[in-house]
Amino acid sequence: MTSTAAAPPPPRAYRRLSVEERRAQLLVAALGLFAHRAPDEVSLDEVAVAAGVSRPLVYRYFPGGRQQLYEAALGSAADELKLCFTEPPVGPPTERVARVLDRYLRFVDEHDTGFSALLRGGSVVETSRTTTIVDGVRRAAAEEILSHLGRIGDADAGKQSTGKQSAGERTAGPQSAGPQSTRARSAGPRLRMMVRSWIAAVEAASLIWLDEGKQPPAAELRGWLVDHLIALLAATAATDEETASVVRDLLALENPQGPAGRLAELVIPVVADAAHLLTPAPAAD
Repeated sequence: MTSTAAAPPPPRAYRRLSVEERRAQLLVAALGLFAHRAPDEVSLDEVAVAAGVSRPLVYRYFPGGRQQLYEAALGSAADELKLCFTEPPVGPPTERVARVLDRYLRFVDEHDTGFSALLRGGSVVETSRTTTIVDGVRRAAAEEILSHLGRIGDADAGKQSTGKQSAGERTAGPQSAGPQSTRARSAGPRLRMMVRSWIAAVEAASLIWLDEGKQPPAAELRGWLVDHLIALLAATAATDEETASVVRDLLALENPQGPAGRLAELVIPVVADAAHLLTPAPAAD
């Protein structure tokens, strides 16, 4: 009985990558390294090894070296982070924000060291361009949150004046009754400040979360951050009529089982204990 050796597999056909494909390949490799290490610690040699290419090829696509590569990778990560804040205007607003935060915290978890190094600053690769990219993410996040409050910020106001619409406005449907069902109005200064303050608090909480070994669990942190937004809205509404109008509209879309209903159930008994601080009503004549 004779045995025949198995035929070797046919050689894999080689396909030269296009310029766009090769650049994307290098960015993916760089992002993988920048995600878990400070940018100062990543060399072009390591990027080349991770991408399976030569160091000169990396320079061919990024002649500015590590600085140019980092800025390109940062821009790509910024686009991904902006998408975390994009949510269809459907369902209770606080539940939409919870879904946004789930995606955001997942991004922070997956890019822990790079995220921390970027936001804390002090890197030798930090420039005005990298700062502009980061600020762009913050502003985009604020615009998205304002859209779920039935308002538009400065950027979206410009789109509306030129006849363009944001993604949220284009996808708004019958399920998004309430603030999203009518043409959104520009947000006033107090409301814009409140939302941008909350974005800053989310960012700070994320850094602290990383310092604390990602404790508490992400779901618990997300719930606390949603509560924080509700509390800021309530406090601002007490002295700002526009925010008070926004809160009235939003509460009409909430349900008892959602974040707003749960927080109300927890907070109202606490607030009731402060009844003695209220100024007594004047006695009737």
